[in-house]
Amino acid sequence: MDREILDIFHKTGALLEGHFKLTSGLHSPSYFQCALVLQYPEYSTLLAGRIRDYFINHDIDVVIAPAVGGIVVGQEVGRLMETRTIFAEREAGVMQLRRNFVLSKDERVLVCEDVVTTGSSVFEVIEVVKNAGAVVAGVGYIVDRSNGRVDFQTEQFSVLQMEIITYQPQVCPLCQQGIPVQKPGSREI
Repeated sequence: MDREILDIFHKTGALLEGHFKLTSGLHSPSYFQCALVLQYPEYSTLLAGRIRDYFINHDIDVVIAPAVGGIVVGQEVGRLMETRTIFAEREAGVMQLRRNFVLSKDERVLVCEDVVTTGSSVFEVIEVVKNAGAVVAGVGYIVDRSNGRVDFQTEQFSVLQMEIITYQPQVCPLCQQGIPVQKPGSREI
């Protein structure tokens, strides 16, 4: 675990403690609110720079991110790589390209995200890339809450990897204690 990065999350108040419903639907006593870190340009550059450094020799043509959480990460990685950056978003519950964004056949695409627990948003974006005929060159993200268990079947890199406790809602001890659940994620947006 990278102590420097974890210290930044603590310093900015971005590692929250309580009872949270994650975008994945799982419950957890901890939540990474990357937006609280990414609001500071020096941290945004530091975190995105680690992703850029890892993928610098992968011939990336386009960076894409899932809306909403991944947009800032994707934009900063794309800026540092000096490449075009777009995002996918849900319409009627389906991840897709909107706003006249397009991917061309055989373009090499780096998918970027802020936090991965189950990887569902990233998997959806990977399908968008493949359906466009483009090539997934890798996946880069800031926090891997799965501690390496999610496999995107491509080159992947996370700045911070750690195990965070999660519960299925029906067996969540925080629910059983009557602790109110918060839903800070952006899936409903």
